Amino acid sequence: MKKNYHKNVVKIKFLGGVGTVTGSSHLLMTPKSQVLIDAGLFYGHREEFYRANTTFAYTLQRINALVLSHAHIDHSGNIPTLLKHGLRCKIYTTSATRDLCKLMLPDSGKVQEEDFKYLKKISNRDRRSGRRRRHEPLSVHGPLYTQGEALRSISRFRPLSYGQKFRLTNDVVLTFFDAGHILGASVVVLDVQMDRNLLRLGYAVDLGRKDLPLLNNPTILRDLDYLILESTYGGRMHSPISEAKEKLREAINRTVARNGKIIIPSFALERTQEVIYFINELLKEGTIPQVPIYVDSPLATKITEVFRNNIHYMHRDVRELVQKDSSPFDFLNLTYVRDQLESKSLNNDKRPMIIIAGSGMCEAGRVLHHLKNNITESRNTVLVVGYMAKDTLGKKIVDKQKIVKIYGLEYELNAEVVVINALSGHADKNDLVEYVKECAPKKGVFLVHGDEDQTRSLYETLNSSGISCLMPAKNDEALLFEK
Repeated sequence: MKKNYHKNVVKIKFLGGVGTVTGSSHLLMTPKSQVLIDAGLFYGHREEFYRANTTFAYTLQRINALVLSHAHIDHSGNIPTLLKHGLRCKIYTTSATRDLCKLMLPDSGKVQEEDFKYLKKISNRDRRSGRRRRHEPLSVHGPLYTQGEALRSISRFRPLSYGQKFRLTNDVVLTFFDAGHILGASVVVLDVQMDRNLLRLGYAVDLGRKDLPLLNNPTILRDLDYLILESTYGGRMHSPISEAKEKLREAINRTVARNGKIIIPSFALERTQEVIYFINELLKEGTIPQVPIYVDSPLATKITEVFRNNIHYMHRDVRELVQKDSSPFDFLNLTYVRDQLESKSLNNDKRPMIIIAGSGMCEAGRVLHHLKNNITESRNTVLVVGYMAKDTLGKKIVDKQKIVKIYGLEYELNAEVVVINALSGHADKNDLVEYVKECAPKKGVFLVHGDEDQTRSLYETLNSSGISCLMPAKNDEALLFEK
């Protein structure tokens, strides 16, 4: 196939995950190659969701390779869509990320299918009854992809190890390093050979924090020309991770004392395991009551098995616990809910309990049913343990909007809302600044994956320190090398 690349020019195109924290995707263009870095789902209202995730500012068939940093859906979730529309290349990632995507991507397809069926059901019911309501229009497109289509995409994955140099294309060499963000997550180095010149591009999106309970610290990238860096918390500081357990203890005890339920919207991967880890410690210490704990996500048990099969990616202390068959993710009070009927039965159970349910930003999944059945009662608590992107239901709950809309109907938000940012797996402002200074990219930093205010805050901080950085917009192109 004819390639229309300008001779001796290397560019990066920012396709998504700029000015927002969803839909991460970037395109490296060289004289001989086109390499896609991440292919995340963009989250938004249903019509916007479909349009954004099926509109491509490049030719899919010309992509030579896809580099996947980690398994979170905002980085991996659009891979089945790309394959459905003509992507033909291999997908390179770590073995842990591949194993997690075997679960995460089909689950994403299943959630989309179930969400569409539910909306179609209530739309048909309203049509039969003659009832009219003001809510989002039912998408005529259906899900972006099905569970089966997502599962078939895994055949394209090729696993690589941390530190392994791999020739991706004729002029690009790929190396993964530990990002310390979630199991198997990577910071990426792409070495582009231009005759006698070498361009070294680093990609740290997403970057983890130091001293997380389950993971190793992020690897510092060296000898970079450019660094693409996330800015999710570019203007904020996290409380020490040790404070998360104390705030969790206080919220649980306060809610149980008023016979309420604690609803925890959580990503099925990593955040759920961290919450379970801390709850297990609190129970062992006797500092919270022995209440039932439900993980209402079919992914949880399977993801625990992935952790066991990839223990070399985990922190040494947790690795030793798993090897001794003392996994911190399995204990007496904990139930993994698989069946939908069992999930729905929790709404009729009036006992105090903890329900950890997906999805993390409250845009889909079983957490929506738990929220609509519990947020109107002041005895209950919605405990937020992760980042909520702008315009999501989760962000509206964090902002304590009095009225929120779930499945097109309005509900009063009377439940207590508790936000624990200390559990974040993202580097905060100081972490990001320190990381840039340690990496010391020679030519500049591109700030992505952050809401505009957070990106701008980090931009101003880095600029004031004499570090050259840019804030690209969607579909902007940056020239990295020209001869």
